[in-house]
Amino acid sequence: MVSCTLNGGPRNTLSCRTDWQSALDEAIRDTAELCRLLDLDPALWAEAATATGQWPLLVPRPYLSRIRRGDPADPLLLQVLPKAAELATAPGYSADPLGEAHARCGPGLLRKYQGRILMVTTGACAVHCRFCFRRYFSFDRVSAVASGDEETLPSASPHCNGGALEERGCLGEDAQADNIDSVLRTVAADRSIHEIILSGGDPLMLSDRVLAGLIERLAEIPHLRRLRIHSRMPVVVPRRVADELIDSIRCTRLSTIMVIHVNHPSEIDEEVAGVFARLIDSGVPLLSQSVLLRGVNDRGGVLAELCERLADLRVIPYYLHQLDPVAGTAHFEVSEATGAALVAELRARLPGYAVPRYVRETRGGVSKKILA
Repeated sequence: MVSCTLNGGPRNTLSCRTDWQSALDEAIRDTAELCRLLDLDPALWAEAATATGQWPLLVPRPYLSRIRRGDPADPLLLQVLPKAAELATAPGYSADPLGEAHARCGPGLLRKYQGRILMVTTGACAVHCRFCFRRYFSFDRVSAVASGDEETLPSASPHCNGGALEERGCLGEDAQADNIDSVLRTVAADRSIHEIILSGGDPLMLSDRVLAGLIERLAEIPHLRRLRIHSRMPVVVPRRVADELIDSIRCTRLSTIMVIHVNHPSEIDEEVAGVFARLIDSGVPLLSQSVLLRGVNDRGGVLAELCERLADLRVIPYYLHQLDPVAGTAHFEVSEATGAALVAELRARLPGYAVPRYVRETRGGVSKKILA
């Protein structure tokens, strides 16, 4: 559904918002409001507020509705509630532990692995996960990959630390057409690239029109065979997956795979399950990736329930990631020994196809390191 309003002023323009964009306009950005809506102790307000300077609060209401009221230890809440622990320093934790600044091979492009290239399509996300490995990534500004697209993004807070476009490896909101042309030329010039990964931020923060245009242009590059989309949107704002989005993915010649980010079984309600079914029934395979997080999913029963739920919904549990050591996230860390024991428990309880690979991404590695 699309709602439109007439803006005042000399141009008297018509502003239209889709359901999902309107949902993000209504997202929670204030710690006091979050605590009030969830019946949490007011003492949490001040602590949460201290940690929002570096990484603002952003929680969409569809996700908020799945958080248990009155429970400060709710595993969904822990993923989004700022904590003073984020301000502590920890050995081995840094702003760019994966060396992504050195992986940049052009504006908006990261090259880490053979045969694949990652496009940073936008700095915007629908939710600010407190463990985000790109919380310090130097996005130029919240952007679409096309210029002049005023309806592209909802008014969600950006992953944005400023900086010049050429230095930051991200496509700015006011970027001219030569930015995306440059990206496409880079990909077209390297025939060893067979797969392109749309990342961000979250690529599904782009409007249907912009995303469809991007996919269409990528499909014109003859040696590209696969399109991979990494997104948390189907989980946190499931209404984002509407007919227009499915059509743009389904109609391309590229073999399309979507990797959804989900960490806890309580994130998957009936609406989310329905969205997974729509994508899969439309011919889009779904893989999942999760991050092993202390207090969220660091128990065998929780991980087993998550993996079984995903398998029941025809989603393949793909990766269980060891936490990337990003500054401000050490309080989420689970030891690798504990992680390996949890995966061993999963293997004893579940069929092989329902057990994700336990991995760590390493700086400059030719692939992810398999831990278990």
